[in-house]
Amino acid sequence: MARAPLLQLTGIALTFGGKPLFEALSLIIQPGDRLALVGRNGSGKSTLLKVMAGLIDVDEGERAISSGDSVGYMEQEPDLRGCETLGDLATRGVEASEHWRVDAAADGLKFDVDTRVEAASGGARRKAGLARLIARAPELLLLDEPTNHLDIESIAWLETHLAETGRAFVVISHDRAFLRALTRATIWIDRGVVRRREGGFAGFDEWRDRIWAAEDAARHRLDRKILSESKWAVEGISARRRRDLGRVRALEAMRAERANQVLRQEAARMELMSGPRSGKRIIEARRISKEFDSRVICRDFSLRVMRGDRVALVGPNGVGKTAMVELLSGRAEPDEGRIEFGTNVELAVFDQHRAELDPDATLWECLTGDKAMRLPGRSDQVMVRGRPRHVVTYLKEFLFDETQARAPVRSLSGGERARLLLARIMAKPANLLVLDEPTNDLDMETLDLLRILLIESDSTVLLVSHDRDFVERVATRTLAFEGAGRITVHAGGRLDVACPDRAATQASTRSSLAKGRTPRKKRKPKQANARGLSFTETHRLDELPGIIARLEAEIARLSELMSDPELYAREPVKFRKAADALADRQAQLAAAEAEWLALEERAEGG
Repeated sequence: MARAPLLQLTGIALTFGGKPLFEALSLIIQPGDRLALVGRNGSGKSTLLKVMAGLIDVDEGERAISSGDSVGYMEQEPDLRGCETLGDLATRGVEASEHWRVDAAADGLKFDVDTRVEAASGGARRKAGLARLIARAPELLLLDEPTNHLDIESIAWLETHLAETGRAFVVISHDRAFLRALTRATIWIDRGVVRRREGGFAGFDEWRDRIWAAEDAARHRLDRKILSESKWAVEGISARRRRDLGRVRALEAMRAERANQVLRQEAARMELMSGPRSGKRIIEARRISKEFDSRVICRDFSLRVMRGDRVALVGPNGVGKTAMVELLSGRAEPDEGRIEFGTNVELAVFDQHRAELDPDATLWECLTGDKAMRLPGRSDQVMVRGRPRHVVTYLKEFLFDETQARAPVRSLSGGERARLLLARIMAKPANLLVLDEPTNDLDMETLDLLRILLIESDSTVLLVSHDRDFVERVATRTLAFEGAGRITVHAGGRLDVACPDRAATQASTRSSLAKGRTPRKKRKPKQANARGLSFTETHRLDELPGIIARLEAEIARLSELMSDPELYAREPVKFRKAADALADRQAQLAAAEAEWLALEERAEGG
């Protein structure tokens, strides 16, 4: 017997900040649903999650949950009131008999329950919030950016936990790899319209682009019809006006429809401009060692960074990635060894803590107060890549509206602060970019644009990020921090080297999957129906092991090709093509394995 839906929203209407955010929204979440909730920053994702959690009163409509089912919500910023330690936060509202779940989650996420909350990092607080939600074990988990500020190892643990649990969840995340690996359906918010697509996040971009293309085509047809009818209205109305009134009214209706259409917000129009051409060698670190607060950052480490290299630093939180970036960019000195810089190196820094942004200053002041951007004698203009620009015009390129120009920085969301900092960096000619956690809080479209700009730019990049998809596509080399000062250098965006436990887990999982993927005899249609699969699905289940084996072989060949550390310097075009192909095959493999598992479960359960 089919179970009732876990959660049902019917006819939801909500006005936020004076404008309708949702109208006539209806949504059903079933047991076992694994949903990605996506949309641009400001589209209402977090608000919708709070509506699902029952934390916001709506203007119209109903929210219903099944009797006995529970809903758990994890906000972006946990409420710390009344908590002295992370353990207090993690166990709040959790039955004493379930505290072992908190300990298990703390061990998996690697945080110390005795750490005082005021001394804990944002990532540690987020881990404690996750542990609390996991320990409560609700039937439906609502997760708002759970991967933000988490290191790769913690993300991998959370990904494995969610994959193995039978509970439903809705997750907001900018981490494409996380969404591709876990989700089976996608909820997309676009200009107040909420759409649901069955199928994991891997197919989202293609689906979204098809909808937008159809919308553009319909708008184009409407514009042509309005133009044609307008011409008739001016030139073609004869003395028999009464007979043509219906056509005139139809024209007015089309004009009203066109005027009421909500156009898509343009993507950010970010640009990167390299500074003066640097020498071929950018950074030469010779046998450097560094300790900070009795913690070894590196020991006897050497590295050469050439012009155009994009070097990613990956590893667990607290292992010293930011400290190493400061060393390599000349903002800190090594205890031993030396660092030499090439000629004409111009530096620009994106700080993960946004320390350059004064929370009490307005956006206008943040730009005009920057010495590198200030235009003498003009308080309303700034220098952007060598050209004067009006402050508001430049802010609009980063998706800020005119009313925000005089608003204080403290009023901005995390994503908006990241865009403001990017606006400052991209105004300056620079050939060495230091990007420390630039992917936190940015929406996917802005991330995609930033990724393309970095790949196409001839600037040298030092990148710290836990966004696996971003690193794998952008980096030409990876510094993997293993702890205790051990750092290894690998070609490409090799995130598996930063999380050996994750790689081992994946290998074990794939091995167990392979045992179950042994080719079987073709089932007859009747037999397939008896086991819960159609003839087409049975055929697909039989062919998937071969597809998965082929993809695994291609990934192995591409990984072997990219393991050559000199490939990028020798054949950069070939390296980029191989990197793109590897990311594509990995996405296809994840989707094929998820499809195989779903079909196999249905076949065995039928």
